[in-house]
Amino acid sequence: MMIDSSVKTQKLFEIDKRIDKLVKEIELLRYVNPVNIEEEKQKFFASKYLTDPSFLYPERDFDKFKLHSEFFALPLEDIEDEKIRDLYEEIIYFYSGLIQCIETIGEGKKFYYNSLRSFGSPTEADVENAKFILHFEDEDVLDSSFEPRYTSKQAEQLFIDYGKNYDFDFNVKHSKKMSAIAMVLNSTRSLVLNENYTYSNNEMGILTNHEIGVHMVTTMNALEHPLKIFSHGFPNNVETQEGLAVFSEYMSGNLTLKRLKELAYRVLAVNGLAKGYSFSKTFRSLHNTYDLNREDAFYITARAYRGGGFTKDYLYLTGLKKIYNYYTEGKDLSNLLTGKVTLEFSDDIEYLIKEGYAVPSKFITDSYAVNNNTNKTINFILDNLK
Repeated sequence: MMIDSSVKTQKLFEIDKRIDKLVKEIELLRYVNPVNIEEEKQKFFASKYLTDPSFLYPERDFDKFKLHSEFFALPLEDIEDEKIRDLYEEIIYFYSGLIQCIETIGEGKKFYYNSLRSFGSPTEADVENAKFILHFEDEDVLDSSFEPRYTSKQAEQLFIDYGKNYDFDFNVKHSKKMSAIAMVLNSTRSLVLNENYTYSNNEMGILTNHEIGVHMVTTMNALEHPLKIFSHGFPNNVETQEGLAVFSEYMSGNLTLKRLKELAYRVLAVNGLAKGYSFSKTFRSLHNTYDLNREDAFYITARAYRGGGFTKDYLYLTGLKKIYNYYTEGKDLSNLLTGKVTLEFSDDIEYLIKEGYAVPSKFITDSYAVNNNTNKTINFILDNLK
């Protein structure tokens, strides 16, 4: 369908373009990753897990007051289509919340409460799901697929080779200052790899499908639309995007009990944060009570406590369950790959495509074509999560 060239349509595109320009300045993951994580890890271990880390963060290079005022000065009343106007109103409130998150990084409870408003925190059912997963026996950790073998430079070539499954190009960067082992930066279409990490074959299977097969796919699909909101993201898109990404691990046959437990530990770390536990208490809970090795326990706790309390990590497991249910109900996942979109806005996506403001997904996650999971225990767990 061709988009009409009326004044009302031009107003929509002017507002969309303005939001796009503002949002490019506020990619949260650029600011919330500590720059001194390795140094603080060594100090924490040397303290026998008693002295909480003191993380430092990149400087913020935007004017928060100017950004807030520009967001709320946008003339949304000029968008005549009520359904689209309501969507944009929710988008502006969502991004205003992210600005508040960024401007309070490193300020303890201030950041935590802003994170709560943007991402929420685990329910009792989420915590029970996490504990349910931890009851199952891991795979053999001595299996060669779990053996660390690829430096970040070697992993880079494996990501590039995997990326040839799709007709798009992306950048690969390396960093010593990140708590994740890999992540996609949407604004620069870049995959960033952790220089301090050595990757196993299983992790490469997980990460290629997760980071390239979903996060980069949705980044590239977003560029195909006339409207930019698909690139900078629908409200509360993290749960859907991470759910899709972990579901790709499942469909490709790379989702293991070890990986599911990692997602469960993240829920427990965020739950510890929500209960007011110190970094060291949550770390000791994961390490001593749940027998997680100290390296993984540190990084999972750091992910939850960075910035002053970053709650989003529990959404990987809730997102996986929602996407798994969506798939088993026979629903089409392709519209959820159109960009940084949210499952709860699926009707809005359909409407925007119908009205000519968006297009169907150009790139489809290749693992979604065939279910290659052969682990019956994984199926049993996913079927029985609350």
